[in-house]
Amino acid sequence: MWGIIPAAGAGSRIQPLAFSKELLPVGSRLENEVERPRAVSEYLVERMIAGGATKICFVISSHKSDILGYYGGQVGPAEIAYVVQPQPAGLCDALFRAVPFIHPDESVLIGLPDTIWYPENGFVLLPDDVLSFLLFPVARPQFFDAVVTDRTGQVIEIQVKQPEPRSSWIWGAIKMPGHVLHALHALWSEADRRDEYFGTLVNAYLARGGTARAVRAGEAYVDVGTLNGYREAIRLLNEQVPSTRSSWEIAPRPVPRARLVESVEATPLAAVEAQPLAQ
Repeated sequence: MWGIIPAAGAGSRIQPLAFSKELLPVGSRLENEVERPRAVSEYLVERMIAGGATKICFVISSHKSDILGYYGGQVGPAEIAYVVQPQPAGLCDALFRAVPFIHPDESVLIGLPDTIWYPENGFVLLPDDVLSFLLFPVARPQFFDAVVTDRTGQVIEIQVKQPEPRSSWIWGAIKMPGHVLHALHALWSEADRRDEYFGTLVNAYLARGGTARAVRAGEAYVDVGTLNGYREAIRLLNEQVPSTRSSWEIAPRPVPRARLVESVEATPLAAVEAQPLAQ
């Protein structure tokens, strides 16, 4: 099973930083009984491994070699690969950079590296045989991709940053069979498409007879891409039960009442630096 992590963005909402935003220290981890800062993207890597990923592909820009230096070639049981997105061209372009490596029979997990969400075993809750979305309730869905479903969880539409969305549930993680990823890539590659947003591409996929499911199992979701989100992430993590394990060994556990957080204002953050993972 593959995990795809789009990490080529500039992170303009939280600049200036002296490093890639995916390495922003948020919380900590224990390494050989020593507490060390933890990069925000580690939370997604942990959740992908908990969901069954044995291979993870970071899609990075050419100037983000610090991500390669931080993660190296392996994290716990998962091998790490890297693909370069030559220039910023949207989420779809980033995700499909990994298509040549993924067999149609393999499963694929997708998440955003500057978010922290619960439950930790969220990927496990998604079905294996169909395009599926893990949904989270938020107070301001207009700043995200709101997912409209019927009563059975069938996805009807994804409303991308619409002023008055019909749903307060947004997607925070995705799972799909590899053949669906290839089908989405083929659709995106048509001459009149090249969608920037994944939601608009999914809408076209549904219009052509595709199927997608949504699971409303999200409990807490924080976008750490702004200073306000960074503060909320620290508060959320402080509510969790401390662990003495390495980040990729943490077992899923229940969390307190969901905190609904989403921030849109960008504020500079003082430069801090996380330490690379031990290989």
